[in-house]
Formats: sequence, C-alpha cells, structure tokens
Amino acid sequence: MTPLTRLLAALLSALLAAAMLTAPGTAASVAPAGPLEITCTPPSGNIATFTPPLTLTPQTVTVANSATYSPCVSATQPAVTSGTRSNLNTQTRSCLDLLTSGTVTFTITWNTGQTSTVSGTTTTSTAGAAIVFTTTGTVTTGLFAGSSVAQVNTAPSADILLCTAGLGTVSGVTSLVTLTIT
Repeated sequence: MTPLTRLLAALLSALLAAAMLTAPGTAASVAPAGPLEITCTPPSGNIATFTPPLTLTPQTVTVANSATYSPCVSATQPAVTSGTRSNLNTQTRSCLDLLTSGTVTFTITWNTGQTSTVSGTTTTSTAGAAIVFTTTGTVTTGLFAGSSVAQVNTAPSADILLCTAGLGTVSGVTSLVTLTIT
C-alpha cells in the first residue's frame, strides 16, 4: 500500500466515523429491521468516475461505477464473504445531481458466484467534510430475495460542494461502504 493510498484510507475511515456519529440517515439509523442476512463493512468501497468530469452544467458523461464489498459476514450464508458490482453507462448529469435523491437498481455478484439484484432509493446528506449517500430498498431477485437493504456510502464532500458552487469539477467519487441486508 502506497503512502497516498494509506492516507486516503485513513481519511475516508475518519470521515465515515464522523458521518456515522453526526448524520441522520446513516447505517445505524437506516438498518432495516429483521434477522440479519449479511453485513459488509469498510474497507468495502465504491469508486464512481465521470468522463468528462461533472460540472455545474448538465452534459453527457460516461459513468463508471465499481464497488467491492469485503469483509462480509452472513449467518445464513457463511460461504459468502465478499462481493462486487460494476456498471458503465452514459447519462446526462451535472454535479448538482449528486445532491438529489433517485432510484437505483444494481446487481451484486458474491464470491460464491450467486447474485443479488437490489432496487431502491438513494438520498444524500452532508455532514461536515463528508457526503453520505444512503440507499434503502429490497433484494428483488437472487440470493437474499425479498430481504431489505440499507447501503451507506460515505465520501469526502469538498469537490462536490466546490462544483455545486461553480468553482470546480468532479471527476470521481471514492467512498467507503457499509451494506446491511436483513
């Protein structure tokens, strides 16, 4: 691990801890009720990149999204210890879109080869230097089908807030992830 990678990991961990203590709608307050199917905690993470970088003006961008869920613990499926998801699509977006709520659908591929397709709603809040993306929904198909989902992504907010003020761009968002399926 390079010094820069260690610094980024430490910064994201500190931001996650601060956001979990101060922000409404964090994993502690959005974890669905019911028996725990699986939980994945940091250093689980997500990287979203935007080409060209997002600006205040809506434009056509290619969005590449990649998430790694690990470590994961499941009492009902003990062989499931990690997962991944990735997608690439073209959208019309601006950095203002990062502060709005919306619907999402994504598929997690678990280390066992099984998949879970999640459909839900994402909301956004800021807590100091962190931006928190909270997704709540349901596993619609695959492993854990019918279970509730809460996913919290916590990232530094500086680039996003500068962009929304018209003072910069957003080429990507790197976040720590906590995923809970019950």
